[in-house]
Amino acid sequence: MVSAKRVVIGIAGGSGSGKTTLCARVIERLGEERVLLFQHDAYYFDLSRMPVPDPARINYDHPSSLETELCAAHLRELQQGRSVAQPVYDFSTHRRTPETRLLEPRPVILVEGILVLAEPALREHMDLKVFVDADADVRILRRMERDIGERGRTLSSVRDQYYSTVRPSYEQFVAPSRRHADLIIPHGGQNHAAVDVIATYLESRM
Repeated sequence: MVSAKRVVIGIAGGSGSGKTTLCARVIERLGEERVLLFQHDAYYFDLSRMPVPDPARINYDHPSSLETELCAAHLRELQQGRSVAQPVYDFSTHRRTPETRLLEPRPVILVEGILVLAEPALREHMDLKVFVDADADVRILRRMERDIGERGRTLSSVRDQYYSTVRPSYEQFVAPSRRHADLIIPHGGQNHAAVDVIATYLESRM
């Protein structure tokens, strides 16, 4: 049963759809002291535990690439008022670092990730489920900017990954998960009306 003292919102959508920006806008509205951003992609398996040793051949958009069982266990701990040591994943090396990130429970927990609505173990803890929608061309352009600018990727590697794994996994896992959503939001954090709706909902629950 979800604690009435901690409101959990799941925010899913394709890579580059605007999920992180939406979360940032909600945090701006309510204050960092009241909202915890809890990201599913911190729980990617270390490359050494992946079934395929070559990073270029791993499907990072498939549910099997994430340790969702640990993610769900940590979410339960936070709901119950206990802190957790979240893994820190290095996207440039595809490995978890020796360090962990201490997360303290807060009144609102935003569970963000492309597959959070596709995972029953995470969905069962959510009070509100949100799917952020964006056109495919917008998503791929944002992904290119992020992966090239922040993760040291080449244009050709981002393009090849998109067509080989990202787009097929979006169609197989991410897009169908929108049926679990209570709200479907276009334009992510740029949708100011949606930010108002979510902020008002949260304020009414706290």
